[in-house]
Amino acid sequence: MARVREWLKLPYGRKLKKLHAWNAWIVLLLAVSGIVLYAPFMRGVLQEGRVWLKQVHIYLGIASIVVLLLYVPLIAKHLKQLVGKRAQQWNLGIVLIILLGWSLSGLVLWQFRHLPTHWANAALFFHDLFTWVGVPYAVYHSISRSRWIKQDEAREKQAAARAQRELQKRPADGEPERPTAAFDYDAYRRKMTRRTFVRLSIAGLMAAVIGPSFYRWMKAASDTGGSALDNIAAADGNRMLPPPTPLAESAQVVGGGAKGNFRIYTVTKIPSFSSDNWHFDIGGLVDQPQKWTWEQFLALPRKVQVSDFHCVTGWSVYKCTWEGIPLSELLKLAGVQPKAKYVKFYSGDGEYTDALSLEQAHMDDVLVAVMLDGKPLPQDLGGPVRLVVPKMYAYKSVKWLQAIELIEKSHIGYWEVRGYDNDAWV
Repeated sequence: MARVREWLKLPYGRKLKKLHAWNAWIVLLLAVSGIVLYAPFMRGVLQEGRVWLKQVHIYLGIASIVVLLLYVPLIAKHLKQLVGKRAQQWNLGIVLIILLGWSLSGLVLWQFRHLPTHWANAALFFHDLFTWVGVPYAVYHSISRSRWIKQDEAREKQAAARAQRELQKRPADGEPERPTAAFDYDAYRRKMTRRTFVRLSIAGLMAAVIGPSFYRWMKAASDTGGSALDNIAAADGNRMLPPPTPLAESAQVVGGGAKGNFRIYTVTKIPSFSSDNWHFDIGGLVDQPQKWTWEQFLALPRKVQVSDFHCVTGWSVYKCTWEGIPLSELLKLAGVQPKAKYVKFYSGDGEYTDALSLEQAHMDDVLVAVMLDGKPLPQDLGGPVRLVVPKMYAYKSVKWLQAIELIEKSHIGYWEVRGYDNDAWV
């Protein structure tokens, strides 16, 4: 606040320079923190640090909005200064659109728990889109407006002024009359100067480096279901034989096919499994501990349900047709002892765990799934078997589920230990 009070006392020109500097630093920090948060492989590296970094990212976003609000009273005067400077007008417009897009989509993502899930999905798409466009543009703008580029521009203007003066000199006695045509400064600027070459080179290099990744992201983001799942399934590293035979409703994909895109997150290297050594266990406070091989597990009665899948980072996939065994039926087979109060879940990655209360575990739609949209669950989506808890955020839906333990005391799961809410209700 002290800095803002000092800023308010400054003359207009210095106010504008200060805002530009603040905005540059904030955008840089937002870009770095946002890219780190976005990168899937960083989730396991950061662990609890990810929760703190997310809070820092939010505070930086709020600071960016404050800078925008401080700029509002200066807009009219700034626009008057830019009359006739088309390049600078375009630059200002692009920067304001990017900052407003980041701010509005960021606010929705910050408060997404209080808003419809479709809003969060749309906000996440636009937040990513503005990042794909905004970060390269900020890099280009920073380099193209750097001091050494400006020095080149100053030298060009000085050379142009010298040429203009030479043309306007009166000829000495006995010299032929010089042409009186005015110096064509626009024609001079149209020549390929070093500054122009550098700018074009930067733009070309960034397009070559970022373009293919941006194209792949746009292609994935525009696929609302179908081919994305097919691609994930085609790259599946699991070797589970025989594959599960879908029930009629699952084969017909009664939900119409998952709508949206799964983002592949993991805190460890994605494991792969083979039916030769895979097994599923239930133990702890039960009357009859259970252990099934893959074929035995597939022989258990399954059901089909259509439900949505929500991630705590803001994205959702709708109308998923899941097929699997109700968790309550597995617990019934094992016989839960009176002392048991919680159900603990173990991932086959050897690292991830989470838990539900016994009451939550008995909800009708909590499923131990083996199929999605009539196809076996691939490893990238938590297959061959994963937990599905539709009414809670997906960090409760343990991937690569291989063991269940009935316990008396509560268990704090992997992400809850690292700062996530134990209350994961959507």
